[in-house]
Amino acid sequence: MTRSHAALEAALAASSTDLLAYLQRRVGPVDAPDLLGETMIVAWRRAGEVPTEPERARMWLFGIARGTLLNHARGERRRWALADRIRGHVDADAAAPGSDEGLEVRDAIARLDPDLAELVRLVHWERLSLVDAAELLGIPASTARGRYARAKEELRVALGATASTP
Repeated sequence: MTRSHAALEAALAASSTDLLAYLQRRVGPVDAPDLLGETMIVAWRRAGEVPTEPERARMWLFGIARGTLLNHARGERRRWALADRIRGHVDADAAAPGSDEGLEVRDAIARLDPDLAELVRLVHWERLSLVDAAELLGIPASTARGRYARAKEELRVALGATASTP
């Protein structure tokens, strides 16, 4: 076994639980294990690129998982578009918003611009710092701070919170 494969195995052993949780929060418990498997396959193919420092390796794996999610989302959109063409136009606005606060927050996040929503999820669900989230998203930290501030303000408005809320 090469040194890069050994480093990858160590990184996967240390991060697979967190990666699975990350994927489950985005696609649910049914699809998440498959996406984790796809993430591992991509990581194995790119084993020569795994960083040697454990935290950098962890973030590298999260980057691969994010790419896997984006590919999955594209496939889902294609499948839904096909289903919509088959059965006709479906009114997307017919769904009633959630009634408890948790669902209201998730609904409000889901209505954000996708880039803002992912930043909020990374910071609050995955407990990444803004700097780490920015790196994962491939944007400068200053851009992430600005987007995060905009996302918080949009969520305050959507949820009817006062502007003085921290």
